[in-house]
Amino acid sequence: MSRDSDRPHLSDTRHATSIAIDAYGILITGASGSGKSALALELIARGAALISDDMTVIERGDEGWPILTGPGRMQGVIEARGVGLLQVPHVPRAALRLVVDMDTVETARLPERREIVMAGTAVPLLHKVDSSHFPAAIWSLAKGGRMS
Repeated sequence: MSRDSDRPHLSDTRHATSIAIDAYGILITGASGSGKSALALELIARGAALISDDMTVIERGDEGWPILTGPGRMQGVIEARGVGLLQVPHVPRAALRLVVDMDTVETARLPERREIVMAGTAVPLLHKVDSSHFPAAIWSLAKGGRMS
């Protein structure tokens, strides 16, 4: 298992979009235009809820997992390029269970497990998959987990 290092913080604000599938929080990171909001919209269309678009606060949680929240502005609003600002289902917070890095493309068919440290906790990390099945794979991961 590889670990992408990240300075442990007790609280951090990131240029990232966050969603929740049930209580399973997902932080989608990447540069502007990398597809963060597009991936979030695909997952919201499957039943996820938006936590925050564009800026996400990550805080150390009481039960071990970091907590994702929005900075309070534009709750329930996400930008869809070429369409505009959309109101979508939202929740105020969720425990961070997965980070998706949209700046790094996965090339392995069966990649090794990766982690990144967020708010002092190692969290599973996926790299972007350039395939139409990627949102469905994330949905399945959140609902059923990943086999060893």
